[in-house]
Amino acid sequence: MAKFDTFLSDIKGKSAAVLGLGVSNRPLIRILSEAGVKITVCDKKEASAFASLMPELQKQGISFRFGERYLEGLDQDYIFRSPGIRPDHPLLKKAAESGSVITSETEVFLEVCPCPVIAVTGSDGKTTTSTLISKIVEEMGKKCYLGGNIGKPLLKAASSINEDDIAVLELSSFQLMTMKKSPKISVVTNVAPNHLDWHTSMEEYITAKENIFKYQGKNDTVVLNADNKVTAGYALTAPGRVILFSRKNKLNDGVYINSGEIRIKGKTVVALNDILLPGQHNVENYMSAAAACWALFGEDCFEAVRRVAATFKGVEHRIEFVREKDGVRFYNDSIASSPTRTIAGLNSFGKKVLLIAGGYDKHIPFDVLGPEIAKHVKALYLTGQTAGKIKEALVNCPEYNPEELKVKEYPLFSDAVTASAKEAQKGDIVLMSPACASFDAFKNFEERGQKFKDIINSL
Repeated sequence: MAKFDTFLSDIKGKSAAVLGLGVSNRPLIRILSEAGVKITVCDKKEASAFASLMPELQKQGISFRFGERYLEGLDQDYIFRSPGIRPDHPLLKKAAESGSVITSETEVFLEVCPCPVIAVTGSDGKTTTSTLISKIVEEMGKKCYLGGNIGKPLLKAASSINEDDIAVLELSSFQLMTMKKSPKISVVTNVAPNHLDWHTSMEEYITAKENIFKYQGKNDTVVLNADNKVTAGYALTAPGRVILFSRKNKLNDGVYINSGEIRIKGKTVVALNDILLPGQHNVENYMSAAAACWALFGEDCFEAVRRVAATFKGVEHRIEFVREKDGVRFYNDSIASSPTRTIAGLNSFGKKVLLIAGGYDKHIPFDVLGPEIAKHVKALYLTGQTAGKIKEALVNCPEYNPEELKVKEYPLFSDAVTASAKEAQKGDIVLMSPACASFDAFKNFEERGQKFKDIINSL
């Protein structure tokens, strides 16, 4: 019996709580319902937020708990945690102590998936790297399933996946925090301060990322960034094969740059000039993606890497070219929810830009961002909760020259965008790269990016 069928058989007739009625959990609810599981859906939002879903779910005999007390009374056989809910929540801990199995859609998928899994995490670059890997795999003629934190749950596809297919998962620290199984090939692009409004410390964040390779066997592989202090340190504890990649140094047994080419063990993978995506951070994304594919396919993947490099224009909201108007180019980098992401964006252009930044406060420091803004920005438009903190980081750095770099603050995001467009001159680049999450004004970074594009396209 296939692992997925075994899971359905084992859970039949049991009770399960699904924490969160978001889009990613709805396929899970359908799977559990069809398997004959007694389901309770728990969500912090009120029932009115899901009015269109309720009739169909009620037909399935599903129970509900909505509102602030949605986690009270958890005693089901299985509790499927949404990534945003901390696993050490007192009511979850109480349920676990009473015998409930705390798990998640992603954890179950890793247990039942019949094919090799490549998983990617990191503070920056994980979506682009995951997408690159999936495209390289497809270029090699393989069926590839891409999902996880990238927005597509894969458990519903488990029954259709064959042993010779490949699954690629993007995993966040929230998902990894409770993982007790690691994939065949893992990639950690980098680790820098992020999500410190949710994690109790930087140490917890680092430890959560480590779970992507912690449970690997000796025949499994982890790809690590040799240029990042944290990820380089992971190599000391990895139980399986380690492949390092470095943009700065030549590696005898890893991925490196030489003579304008990405190389692996002296063999050319792809020339940097042939990569369509701009920026050194995307060079690193290609290095990590190539390393992961090399671990699975060997040198046979190199030609596929070259074909993808020549055609792939990038993922939406990641230094996405929006339009050129009156000689001004506009770029949407809404995914940049941390200083390191924005720094990577600033380094993608060969000239100073007009930067729109600021947003939700994740309690991460901006001191590293100040000097980079001073170096790469000709006008700064700040908005959101963190506007003052970013301005302080800039003003306090010795590189800042107030005569050359003007800083303006706007309560509304739309006003900051409009002002930047109005003041930009022919030949300028306007970059919206916030260095912050979006939750102070938007549902997510996608909504923020779309708002930016709507404003720019309406000019």
